[in-house]
Amino acid sequence: MSLDDWLIALHLLAAFALVGAILGFWAMLVAAWRTDRPGDVRAIFRLGPYLNAAVAIGAVGTLVLGIWLAVSLDAYEVWDGWVIAAIVLWIVVAAAGERAGAEYARAQQRAEELLQAGSDGPSQEVRSLVRTRRGLALQAVATVAAVLILADMIWKPGA
Repeated sequence: MSLDDWLIALHLLAAFALVGAILGFWAMLVAAWRTDRPGDVRAIFRLGPYLNAAVAIGAVGTLVLGIWLAVSLDAYEVWDGWVIAAIVLWIVVAAAGERAGAEYARAQQRAEELLQAGSDGPSQEVRSLVRTRRGLALQAVATVAAVLILADMIWKPGA
């Protein structure tokens, strides 16, 4: 296998890590949506650090390896429209995902505060924090942008 073959394989693995983490966050959010107990929220959000690590590996890997491939392969250039579109969409995924995480971190923090105070009963406040419309919208934006990146990578419009 050539270096370019390795780069493509690693680029694809990074993409799988990123998409897998996004799906993992959706599973976590759906599970959290169904609860109003601080202990349940803490248990569900324990997956967060692992999913954040997968996002970081996937995001950095796809960007760095993708740019490297655009430079390395004769058929593509970094300034090709579909490459620029992928980079812009990558920025959207990162920004929306980070802001969505900040929204849900409030729910996690409040759940921890309630648990430290000895309260694990149903909490309307925790319920409203895990059901944040803004967090859900931001997660949806990140997801749509990731799907658009996949479509861009598969069909390479204009290439």
